[in-house]
Amino acid sequence: MRRRRKAPPSPLEQRDGIDPVRVRLPEDPGGVWGTVYEHLVARYGDAIGRERVGEMFREGRIVSEEGAVGVEEPYEVGRYLWFHREFAAEERVPAEIGIVYRDERLLIADKPHFLATTPRGRHITETAVARLRRELGLPGLQPAHRLDRLTAGLLLCVVRPEDRGAYQTLFRDRRVRKEYEGIAPYDSGVALPRTVRSRIEKERGVPAAREVAGEPNSESGIELVEHRGGVGRYRLLPATGRTHQLRVHMSALGLPLLDDPLYPVVQEPGPAPDDFSRPLQLLARVLEFTDPVTGEPYRFESRLRLARWAETA
Repeated sequence: MRRRRKAPPSPLEQRDGIDPVRVRLPEDPGGVWGTVYEHLVARYGDAIGRERVGEMFREGRIVSEEGAVGVEEPYEVGRYLWFHREFAAEERVPAEIGIVYRDERLLIADKPHFLATTPRGRHITETAVARLRRELGLPGLQPAHRLDRLTAGLLLCVVRPEDRGAYQTLFRDRRVRKEYEGIAPYDSGVALPRTVRSRIEKERGVPAAREVAGEPNSESGIELVEHRGGVGRYRLLPATGRTHQLRVHMSALGLPLLDDPLYPVVQEPGPAPDDFSRPLQLLARVLEFTDPVTGEPYRFESRLRLARWAETA
């Protein structure tokens, strides 16, 4: 069995805070790829077009460790290639990212509503990670966890990629206390505080998650902090991290978060285009943990506030 060679460092720098795509040429048991070009056409031709793949070669945008790769270069199993994706124009989220804390290892950001955490799908350059890399000159910055695009608040990032595993483990092992704040209708008939447990499933390509029968895989503590004018301010304490968990649990109680485009009913045409004046009323307010490197206890609190609560004053 051929031993897989460790990937070398990329010869391309980031562009707009985005890493280049890395490709390792796979085994070719049928011998159908005589050249690197033929393989990349088969791999990406449907997505970006055969002609565009050829243009990328002619423009010198497909590179290896040795430099630009030519159209006629023979196929070589295990060879590494890099290139930059072409980014579609994205509307800028009209809010800045606050910095709550920064040292040589950690960066705690206050992510605004509507800004995705990491590049994915149609959100690439307008993401928290890409913006922070560009604006702060931190190309190695990586998130230790993910915060939903429509949710605002605290996002823990590591400055050095080699530290990421230690902080990801904190979240995986549930050793981070997370406290959220949500604004939703007030109902005196809903007894609080309470712990909600249910089984949540999220199908790929379906916007909303749903509760189904079966063993619970999610748990949330829900407390009413105060209420006025028919609206409540809630403290939400997730013990697990299922997709849209807090939104699903609040909706199931008959207390859907204000300005939620998915719960209890998916609004057409869905979450796009965004109405920046009506952000989801959910805030990742507190992160509390013991640093896995230094053993130092940390507690961080968001400086953001949810607008719909202020409107009830």
